[in-house]
Amino acid sequence: MAVGTFRNEHFLDFAQPEIREQMLTALAKVEADFGREYDLVIGGKKIKTDDKSTSINPSNKDQVIGLISKADTALAEEAMTAALNAFSWWKDFDPKARARVLLKASAIMQRRRYEFLSWMVYESGKIWVEADVEFAEAIDFLEFYAREMVRLSEEQQLTRWEGEDNELTYIPLGVGIVIPPWNFPLAIMVGMTASAIVAGNTVLLKPATPTQVIAAKFVEVLIEAGLPDGVVNFVPGAGSVIGDYLVDHPKTRFISFTGSKEVGCRIYERAAKVHKGQKWLKRVVAEMGGKDSIVVDNDVNVKEAAAYIVQSAFGYSGQKCSACSRAIIHQDVYDAVVGEIVELTKALKVGPAHEEGLGLGPVVDESAYKNVLNYIEIGKGEGKVLVGGGKAEGNGFYIQPTVIADVDRNARISQEEIFGPVLAVIKAKDFDDALDIANDTEFGLTGGVISNNRFHLERARREFHVGNLYFNRKITGALVGVQPFGGFNMSGTDSKAGGYDYLLQFTQAKTVVERF
Repeated sequence: MAVGTFRNEHFLDFAQPEIREQMLTALAKVEADFGREYDLVIGGKKIKTDDKSTSINPSNKDQVIGLISKADTALAEEAMTAALNAFSWWKDFDPKARARVLLKASAIMQRRRYEFLSWMVYESGKIWVEADVEFAEAIDFLEFYAREMVRLSEEQQLTRWEGEDNELTYIPLGVGIVIPPWNFPLAIMVGMTASAIVAGNTVLLKPATPTQVIAAKFVEVLIEAGLPDGVVNFVPGAGSVIGDYLVDHPKTRFISFTGSKEVGCRIYERAAKVHKGQKWLKRVVAEMGGKDSIVVDNDVNVKEAAAYIVQSAFGYSGQKCSACSRAIIHQDVYDAVVGEIVELTKALKVGPAHEEGLGLGPVVDESAYKNVLNYIEIGKGEGKVLVGGGKAEGNGFYIQPTVIADVDRNARISQEEIFGPVLAVIKAKDFDDALDIANDTEFGLTGGVISNNRFHLERARREFHVGNLYFNRKITGALVGVQPFGGFNMSGTDSKAGGYDYLLQFTQAKTVVERF
């Protein structure tokens, strides 16, 4: 199978009139499709339920994006049976044939690019550019993991021993539960699902509640791409109803999860228990967020440092596990950098994600909205609010990008994940102090250093304990194949999505020896 060399997907330039017009046309077309009902898909059958969840537009709380049928435990069990039945033959499907499904899905999605962008804009509140970058990442996951499966299916290099034939192959695990997040409702959901199935597993896909329509649209693509029935079973539903049930299920072989530390730890704990009829130890692949810092040294270009911080802090309203939530600035340049941060933040425009030229849209839903506003109130007692500090205008979940300075390293807004447009600014005595503050957290996902001091950069390379560390740039926007992504400590299992060893988590290595 000739698949060629992997190349990252390009980004759109919305300044080009023809691209802008296609986006506007797609937004209008998708809006006209609001209010549809979306069914479960189990073993290839579409199933409606009376119990439904409602997806709304976070930019306009009066707009219903769609109504999604919800699975109960009986339907979850039916989906498990369908996945088990499909695994009995999908595991033996030619790995190259499995890869072709991903490549065809990629081609279909590329033809529907503006449509998918529009669904992300409306359902997850992403501004145009953020939606497009995420779409490109979703395509990258499909293309990259397809090629990786082809590579893993080829003969693996072993030390040869005279008189014997020795072979190592990678075989799939079984049925997995895929639980993606709402903040990257297309890219991460696509990556988690595609990696599991191309490795020969079958899955139950339980999407995040705020962004279930986007997941349903991807399942439509998989069906169009010829994915056989039962390989992916679409089972939206409440975590309290089917989440624990599926994690505990004795036939569940692995759980692939991206989300909060609290939920991830709960899954990890429950998955460790062996239930009656269970023949394996369940694997958990978890990415659980961060409390990410950019350290600013005393020899920097002040404007450049501030720009990297603002880009990292407020992209997608700070709702990225990689977002900069702490700027740790050397006391020599503290006032100057903070001044630039304030000016750049003041220039950000907040509004409906479907409008052009915005800095940030809404947060995703009412729960996030209340949580972030609560942290801002906490922050008012822990530092000095320089910009923002509350709600933004509009009939959506709008929050002003907020900068809180002079924050203590042990303050709550310095230690707890906020997941919103809130930046805590901390003054460091010197570079040693700054690095110590940066490492003083239970998380370890991303971090950054802005410095022209080679000794400081090399020290950070060794001692800044995060899974993805960036020098002299923003700390968001990891590229598939270029910057494998995943973190340490309470940021998860360091799964390194988009890396050359990622698929190994969904396989088991088997050695076969024949004496000649």
